[in-house]
Amino acid sequence: MLIDFHVHVFPDQLAPRALNRLLQVNRVPCYSNGTLADTEAKMKEWGVDQFVSLNIATKPTQQTDVNNWAAAVQKSGHIGFGSVHPDAADAVEELFRIQKLGLSGVKLHPDYQNFFVDDPKLFPIYDALSELGLPVVFHAGLDPISPHRAHCPPAALASVLRKFPRMKVIAAHLGGMVMYREAEEFLAGKNLYMDLSMCVSFCSLEQFERTVRKHGAQRILFASDCPWSRPSDEFAYVERSSLSSAEKESIYWKNAAQLLNLSDLS
Repeated sequence: MLIDFHVHVFPDQLAPRALNRLLQVNRVPCYSNGTLADTEAKMKEWGVDQFVSLNIATKPTQQTDVNNWAAAVQKSGHIGFGSVHPDAADAVEELFRIQKLGLSGVKLHPDYQNFFVDDPKLFPIYDALSELGLPVVFHAGLDPISPHRAHCPPAALASVLRKFPRMKVIAAHLGGMVMYREAEEFLAGKNLYMDLSMCVSFCSLEQFERTVRKHGAQRILFASDCPWSRPSDEFAYVERSSLSSAEKESIYWKNAAQLLNLSDLS
């Protein structure tokens, strides 16, 4: 069983434009065309049984459309995460609509949404997430759109965890894209999950193993960041590690199933 916790898909009419725009920023090739149909086909090819679609409202006006799309992805049989924009006047209200839509969680990208993770303006959103019990994925660490200033550095995210201990947090990119030592120092062992998206490209296997040992394999989620990384490559990366078979199985699917209450998996 393999669950990819970090995948991006776009409506058919938007996918070419979205991927082209992101290519200008990331300078990283894509392994799918970003549509749901192509992603489904590629995931089967790569051995993935289920995936989580992470969607981002990069403008306040996008919330409704983004979350309706996430709901459509979830209705198609996958796991949809919605999004709110911190500058939207109705961001908190939209979180309650996300829950009513039956979505499984929320994605926030501090770099693309132009906020710092410990900014007090986010606190009403964090309060609502805590109340609703909706898991939230943060892009953590650096990002090509902001290569010299992290909007969600590990130390700042650790301070948020202390203020909002009931919030279910997933820090993408092993707690901090290319900030892995800081993530090990400030986040490993804390009350959050980390996904391992893009680790195969940027994180040494030694660093990965050290972080997992300190944090606990039961709090690590398998993830790729498709279409910019293939889950088959991330899988091979974990397989090369010295983790036990039981630890790998937890990472590959058991942790995600427990976090999202996927009782139908066996």
